[in-house]
Amino acid sequence: MDPRTWNTRAANRERRLARAAERLGSLGPKLQGRCVAAEAIGELLASVIEPGDRVCLEGNNQKQADFLARALAALDPAEVHGLHMVQSVLALPEHLDVFENGIASKLDFSFSGPQGARLARLAAGGRIAIGAIHTYLELFARYFVDLTPNVALVCAQAADRQGNLYTGGNTEDTPAIVEATAFRSGIVVAQANEIVDVLPRVDIPAGWVDFVVQSPKPHFVEPLFTRDPAQISEIQVLMAMMAIKGLYAEYGVQRLNHGIGFDTAAIELLLPTYGESLGLKGRICRHWALNPHPALIPAIEAGWVESVHSFGSEVGMEAYVRARPDVFFTGRDGSMRSNRAFCQAAGHYACDLFIGSTLQIDLAGNSSTATLGRIAGFGGAPNMGADARGRRHASDTWLKAGRERREGLRGAAATPRGHKLVVQVVETFREHMQSAFVERLDAWPLAEQAGMALPPIMIYGDDVTHILTEEGIANLLLVRNDEEREQAVRGVAGYTAVGLARDHRMVENLRDRGVIRRPEDIGVDPRLATRNLLAARSMRELVQASGGLYAPPARFRNW
Repeated sequence: MDPRTWNTRAANRERRLARAAERLGSLGPKLQGRCVAAEAIGELLASVIEPGDRVCLEGNNQKQADFLARALAALDPAEVHGLHMVQSVLALPEHLDVFENGIASKLDFSFSGPQGARLARLAAGGRIAIGAIHTYLELFARYFVDLTPNVALVCAQAADRQGNLYTGGNTEDTPAIVEATAFRSGIVVAQANEIVDVLPRVDIPAGWVDFVVQSPKPHFVEPLFTRDPAQISEIQVLMAMMAIKGLYAEYGVQRLNHGIGFDTAAIELLLPTYGESLGLKGRICRHWALNPHPALIPAIEAGWVESVHSFGSEVGMEAYVRARPDVFFTGRDGSMRSNRAFCQAAGHYACDLFIGSTLQIDLAGNSSTATLGRIAGFGGAPNMGADARGRRHASDTWLKAGRERREGLRGAAATPRGHKLVVQVVETFREHMQSAFVERLDAWPLAEQAGMALPPIMIYGDDVTHILTEEGIANLLLVRNDEEREQAVRGVAGYTAVGLARDHRMVENLRDRGVIRRPEDIGVDPRLATRNLLAARSMRELVQASGGLYAPPARFRNW
């Protein structure tokens, strides 16, 4: 028997590198050490990518390897085809162009954002085979198990001529992608905004990187978490008041994560005003797993916030973060270091509360952002919005929620454990008077159309602890059976078809038990829910609150 060869992956890597050296060498001085000329990027990718490869194209919530995305989409499908794309976010047209152009055929991802409708059409037409819609942390984990990339295309703020990378505030997914690829004999190609002699700090060592290219223009970064306070409504102020008094104060929430949206921005902007009037400073909202939301500036300045660890950065917040190193995780160079994988883990295990919004909620409390004709994916919500069954450290918030869950199940004598607070905050009617409450999620027919093994439910109802609307708060921890759960959901669904079909007597009984609480039950006066409570009512006032350090993107400036 011939002896087994144990270095086939390393040998394949060397063949790819040799092809690149030969092909670029024939074009003149297009490859110098690890540095590749921008005009030769297509030749490089065609050299190192083989048909059928798993390719990770860095598409994050915010930072995009856009130059490499355009180059990949422009390859000749006769030479490069059948790729299996594994990436967090489909944000750019090029992320789907690779499928329409015949270069890629299979996809594993987390979130599709603005490409959701196009993705649904391509999947329904058989142009894309979807492996699975993952959470971020789930996808990162699979990079190290069965979805390890053969080639990773990533982006950085800067690189030096040796190939060391500086990612700046928007590190995001880069470490997870690069480490999985580099230590499994893969090829790592990085685009950088600039190539310099000396980096402010080294975020990714050169030994993990094969090629760097200076992109013709800086990579795209989306200010995803920025919300203009001028767009916050009085209904959102009312819901924020209920969240602060009826949830944060009652459970003593100190460690938390906020999802994206005006609902959570309203909460952040009410902490230094309404929260202060309730005497809650120092008792709630001290430690955050959160991007540097501009809406959090007034609370930081008022001394509410002790620490913020971030998934990514936020455009325009660079100088503010640099000036507040006691709050943010910053390097010795002064810039923030984000890390999506670590922050997802922190949000899952180290936070006591997640609060976010959704597009649809059904009678069991299941929620989803995947609707008919649009496969939006989940992002990190299922990690943030899930009770961490492996958690073993206690906090007062976690233990109180656990006691309520056992009370609801009438299992007070059961083995004690805590429970994470998972709150879905929605207005009963969304845009165009679409109901946020439905009898059956669109996720079910969507799964049938796309041939999915499971309906794309974002957060399962048995993880959701509270539903908050302008009508009140439904505490699902306290429901005793499925019938009570349904009526608790209906009880806060307002004048939607779901709400109008409620059993009025049963809803009032649930209210008597504190399962459903109206604003007046919490001590919140809707008449006081005005925009005057916001600590900042415009982007300009956020700039003023920051002492001029915050520099909003141009599209948010109206002065």
